[in-house]
Amino acid sequence: MKPPNLLLGPHIQAFFTEHLCRHKHASQQTIASLRDSFRLLLEFLRTRTGKEPCSLLITDLDVTAILAFLDHLEEKRGNKVRSRNLRLAAIRTFFRFVALCDPERLGQVTQIMAIPVKRQEKRLISALTREEIEAILSTPDQSTWTGRRDYALLLTMYNTGARVSEMTGLQREQVSFGPSTYIKLHGKGRKERTVPLWPHTARALKFWFHELAGSCGTVAFPNARGHQMARDGVEYLLRGTVKKAVTQLPSLMNTRVSPHVLRHTTAMHLLQSGVDITVIALWLGHESIETTHCYVEADLATKQRALDKITPIQGKLARFQPDDKLLAFLAAL
Repeated sequence: MKPPNLLLGPHIQAFFTEHLCRHKHASQQTIASLRDSFRLLLEFLRTRTGKEPCSLLITDLDVTAILAFLDHLEEKRGNKVRSRNLRLAAIRTFFRFVALCDPERLGQVTQIMAIPVKRQEKRLISALTREEIEAILSTPDQSTWTGRRDYALLLTMYNTGARVSEMTGLQREQVSFGPSTYIKLHGKGRKERTVPLWPHTARALKFWFHELAGSCGTVAFPNARGHQMARDGVEYLLRGTVKKAVTQLPSLMNTRVSPHVLRHTTAMHLLQSGVDITVIALWLGHESIETTHCYVEADLATKQRALDKITPIQGKLARFQPDDKLLAFLAAL
């Protein structure tokens, strides 16, 4: 029988039960993300080594195995670089814990921590136009229960720019009605923020909550069984709504719309309306204003207004001509 300190299982169990739950008090979303990463890793190691996960040793998880796992994610599973880096971050988090509880593994930990994060293309964010979001919001059939729920949900998501997890977990008592109605959201890192609601959003929620009174517990947007909606449920209803909205606005046919695209749309429309970027960061619950800066980069209308203020240079510009063969070689690169 192998010494317990060499078995991988006890380290993983201690990582989840003690380090994440007791020491760091990690959120359910963080634990679920790390769990999924290790399930994929253990399945890969079982295929690679022929050992059952409970029989794996900590030495089986060396730098060669991890690099092979990362290649497997991209080549076999078709994961993007972003997903690959996310799995690597989970492994690094685990080995930082291993370094604390088993100093003898410092050499192995150092090698694994040196695995580089792969660079990826930084794409501009996508957002909907005002015509497109209006077409989506006008699509739900408000003569039905699901239509009224979908309308209230999508309108609230557009108004607040909330993450889909914040909407699925929203409770009715988080909305405060009054002369200025606002909603209290629980975001990443257990940060709370309040976002004001438009009058017609407040009316839609008030009517919807009145319909829910005495049923479905306290959840704001329940599914058909009266329970909290899942992320997949929100994505499903949004896909169906967009599919119907295409008949009103054909431009939506080639547009990928997800719950996070609605969040981007809120930010872009706030920016285009002249709202300061620091206020948008608070609105969205961003940890840093640098995260919000991506909307400035993607706002073509703002760039066009800046370009319009520049007077074009008159006349013909002379082109640089190198006077040396080496300079000519470098200029041609």
